[in-house]
Amino acid sequence: MPKKKRKKSFKKKLISFFLKVSIVGIIFLIGFFYSIKAGLFGELPTEKTLSNIENSQATALLSDSGENIGFLYRTYRSNVAYEDLTKHLVDALVATEDVRFFEHSGIDYRSLVRVLVKTVILQDRSGGGGSTLSQQLVKNLFPREYSNKFELLIIKIKEALIAQKLESIYSKEELLTLYLNTVSFPDNTFGIEAAARTFFNKPVNKLDLDEAAILVGSLKATYTYNPRIFPENSINRRDIVLSQMRKYEKISEKEYKSAKSGAIELDYTPMKADQGVAPYFREQIRKKLVKWADEYESETGEEIDIYGDGLKIFTTLNKDMQIYAEAAMKSHMKALQKSFETNWGNQAPWKKKAIYEEIIKRTHHYKALKIQGKSEAEIEKILNEKKKMQFFDWSGSEVKTMSVIDSIQLALKTLQSGFVAMEPGSGAVKTWIGGIDYEYFKYDHVAQSRRQVGSTFKPIVYMAALENGVDPCDYFPAQAVAYENLEGWKPTNSDNEDYTHINVTMQEALRKSMNTVSVKIMEEVGISRVIDFAEDLGINSELPEVASLALGTAELSMLELATAYTSFLNNGKSVEPYFINRIESASGDVLYEHKGSNQAEIAFSALHQEMMLKMMQEVVNSGTASRLRWKYKLKNDIAGKTGTTQNNKDGWFVGLLPNLVTVSWTGSDNGNIGFKSTAIGQGANSALPIFGLWLEKLNQDKALNKYTRSRFDELSDKAKRKMDCQPIKEDGFIKKLFNNPDKEKTEKFDEAGKKKDGLFKRIKKLFNKDE
Repeated sequence: MPKKKRKKSFKKKLISFFLKVSIVGIIFLIGFFYSIKAGLFGELPTEKTLSNIENSQATALLSDSGENIGFLYRTYRSNVAYEDLTKHLVDALVATEDVRFFEHSGIDYRSLVRVLVKTVILQDRSGGGGSTLSQQLVKNLFPREYSNKFELLIIKIKEALIAQKLESIYSKEELLTLYLNTVSFPDNTFGIEAAARTFFNKPVNKLDLDEAAILVGSLKATYTYNPRIFPENSINRRDIVLSQMRKYEKISEKEYKSAKSGAIELDYTPMKADQGVAPYFREQIRKKLVKWADEYESETGEEIDIYGDGLKIFTTLNKDMQIYAEAAMKSHMKALQKSFETNWGNQAPWKKKAIYEEIIKRTHHYKALKIQGKSEAEIEKILNEKKKMQFFDWSGSEVKTMSVIDSIQLALKTLQSGFVAMEPGSGAVKTWIGGIDYEYFKYDHVAQSRRQVGSTFKPIVYMAALENGVDPCDYFPAQAVAYENLEGWKPTNSDNEDYTHINVTMQEALRKSMNTVSVKIMEEVGISRVIDFAEDLGINSELPEVASLALGTAELSMLELATAYTSFLNNGKSVEPYFINRIESASGDVLYEHKGSNQAEIAFSALHQEMMLKMMQEVVNSGTASRLRWKYKLKNDIAGKTGTTQNNKDGWFVGLLPNLVTVSWTGSDNGNIGFKSTAIGQGANSALPIFGLWLEKLNQDKALNKYTRSRFDELSDKAKRKMDCQPIKEDGFIKKLFNNPDKEKTEKFDEAGKKKDGLFKRIKKLFNKDE
């Protein structure tokens, strides 16, 4: 065959191959596009949802007395009308972000081609973006959630489809208004009205050309072009906006030069959407409502938009109790943070490279520099460069000049806190603090965090012992013991007193939170029986089957611990917490009403409940929580238990009023950092004061007398007889004679629990009239 023919035949085959591939590719792309449109990759917003954006009504969150505690909305809405928008503001936005906005129908194909050619093919990053204002509006209304580039591609196609839908529903003027009412400006400010009032302390219709250009310019990167933090960046960006307006003849040369010559003059008045009472609780409510709305739609077929249907959510939260709790927490944590830092001094663990280096290597900043091929030395130099940053500080100064490493160290040393209060009979949550500041720290320590609970677990061990035949007047050796079958583990008491030849009752052991006795009490019961009992109290977390469980090595959430303690005030039955009393539609129809929380089976007797509460009252009256009496001068009926974990990493306090369970916690989010000394880090000093300050405020509010003036029942005669004994008993002469105090006491720990009573114990029980 001639060469020419073969060459022509190969060329035809090649063209045919590429033509087929192109056709298959086009068919695939069309199919892919329509599969997204059909909802195979996730449902698109319905016509109803999109139509309700303009007239959406925020969902109101109300306290237990009907007071407003906040709203739920898709974005913070300033709700200005198009007539309120100055011409300069509209021109600045369109000229900078979407010059053909009034010409396209949601997608600017010319811009897309430009981006494809310049950015993708020519690798020119100056090609800009192809998103229209309508597509950006969609992104504002329906935030992106993706984990890879394929998901991002799907989202971008969805945004284009939704943008076209919006264009068919709304006029261009309405879309511009919606955009400016929902877009995010610097300092977490949403909506042009809020931005105008935040940065210039004036309504949007009073913005001049210079101010409009500054705010529109900040939309490109709200942090980088924040006029408060980076005025120079903001001026440069403002000038670009002005040049765009001049380019498209929206302003005259004279106006351009005049606006460009001025310096930034701010009148900063912050208006933050995250501010307000109980932000962590409100987020918990939002999560509950998302789940409820799905269930409601499944049951009724009716779609619920929790952000736009104007629902009224009647919650269990008591607004005054919450305000008092937040004030108490802030007052205490500000002082505690200072003590924490002073106590560590130059030995601060957050300054140790071994601790903060591990965190640095997990940051996006470090990973990006590593990808660029930077050496460790170069990376360290870059991460040590100082620049202005925003970060939480108890002094109130949020803007600091510091490096990335400085910011990580600051985060490491910042102590966190949590506080929750709930009614033990109903499970109604009355107070909820998930952290020290919701704007900066979204992690909720009440529901999400699981920490070792320390000695707050001891009352659970003691109650299990009572239920398994241990008598409150049984004596236990207080001396430390090394357990041979536990690798010589030797639990000791924090007071460092000499307990040789000393035996104590359960009440005395709990009052002083004695570790040595708590382990021996659990040994009487057996580890497995203690775990089973804890589960009966509503603890669902997996508990470690080790002897140290008696000292609180179990990791529980604050809410889980509070749930277990409801049984101590609720006749032996723990009760599930709940947050919502009733949900009403905008027209007042009741869509949901709480019918009562699930309660567990009775886990212990009424006799044991009153005895345990008496023991915990003594903890407050004269034990580890006694500062509630001598420092805070509280005369209320209070039962409680302090808790401190190993190396002072967590401080706890469980405070019980006759009709209220509270749990407070403090600590660092980093497991390598604790308090330097027990004096500062113990629960009595780090967590208890939040409860003390809170109850001080409650006592001054007569409307809360039903909690503050409630009283525990008097001990029954039977309980009095069973607890009528001396708290401490010293070994007799014979026992002392055969016991060498200088020799370390050792024995083997019986994990299953001792099943045989000694001779004298059996004789005693024979003559005990209450057995």
